[in-house]
Amino acid sequence: MKIIKFTLLVFLVVFVFKGFTQETSSGPQKGKIYFSPLPVIAVNPTFGVMYGLAASTSMFTGDPSTTRMSTSLGTMTYSTKKQLMFTFKTNVYLPEDEWILLGDWRYFNTSQPTFGLGTVPQSAKLAPGSGYEYEDGMFSAPVPDAQLMQFQYIRFHETFFKKVQQNFYVGAGIHFDYHFKIKDNLLHLDSIPPIITSHYGYSIENDFNPEEYILSGVSINAMYDSRDNAATPYKGRYALITFRMNPKFLGSSKSSTNLWLEYRDYFNLSKKPQPSHLLAIWIYGNFQTSGDMPYMDLPAVGWDQFGRSGRAYTQGRFRGENLMYTEAEYRVHLLGTKKNPDFMGAVAFVNLTTASNKAANINLFKNIDPGYGIGLRFMMNKTSRTNVTLDYAWGNYGAHGLFLNVNETF
Repeated sequence: MKIIKFTLLVFLVVFVFKGFTQETSSGPQKGKIYFSPLPVIAVNPTFGVMYGLAASTSMFTGDPSTTRMSTSLGTMTYSTKKQLMFTFKTNVYLPEDEWILLGDWRYFNTSQPTFGLGTVPQSAKLAPGSGYEYEDGMFSAPVPDAQLMQFQYIRFHETFFKKVQQNFYVGAGIHFDYHFKIKDNLLHLDSIPPIITSHYGYSIENDFNPEEYILSGVSINAMYDSRDNAATPYKGRYALITFRMNPKFLGSSKSSTNLWLEYRDYFNLSKKPQPSHLLAIWIYGNFQTSGDMPYMDLPAVGWDQFGRSGRAYTQGRFRGENLMYTEAEYRVHLLGTKKNPDFMGAVAFVNLTTASNKAANINLFKNIDPGYGIGLRFMMNKTSRTNVTLDYAWGNYGAHGLFLNVNETF
């Protein structure tokens, strides 16, 4: 594993430096596509060793002096755990920033462990008797902390924002999430006592088919965005409120609503316009406000639009009816080249997650799990500010991992 990580780092530096030496010095241009391909070779606690392709594309749809740069990120990866994943995520600014289009499309044929609902170890989350009460006074066998699940997943989210004032937007979105061919590898109903997983127990208790379910609906949104660049901000603020309604008549397995609240801020700690020292803050909350949502659609760390929250932990490590997350990252410039003054940087970060579990009487803030780490940044394209990010993070319960991405974490 250490050899893989060292090889990745050497390969990454050589690949990115080669890209820098070929970059032109021309300024931003309307309609010009800034394309940054990257082979993916990474180690991740959720997916093991991953390999494939990632491509970041940036473009100004209008005058660069009045229109922010649009970005998209597409990935196609396969892992040593036989996980096939396609993603395509967009942040499009139309001329004069009159409209903003946010997209999140995914197809997964994958597997990952689930850990029950709420923060803290599994033993604190189960019903009395360390299992589920499947008959009066009779409890299932305890289950391990990590419960491996296999599933396929289709996501289509598209949100449209209209500018109503400078940097302030309102809009509407359509959302479709479909989990199918779900298999709980630890589930054994015929054993004595039966082994009932967290996913199966929750699904049965809340009248969901444990093998497939749909969350489909629409949203109303309000957003404030004064960032100077969505890929790698140097200044500005970002705030988003999304209220999503998932009625059964639009295809949801059960009716529900949920609320997303998010805030990001960037503080330049130096006197330069392009900061050599920057502090970035990210906070979000995801809350089930009515009805019941399917287990895999409940708020979970690592399931934000770009899948960046919860560095140190496997995707979905913390899940609950309600979840709050916060992260602070210190970013520092290390060295540059004549063509690219921001060639290389470093970061240090810390994050905190709390999640609820109503059945186990675990409320928000009762338990908080931290993560922390360090990383390097390599700027592939100075005009679009496209970064390659390489982070190593640690957390509770022996969690740790190497995370490779394109564009800043937030």
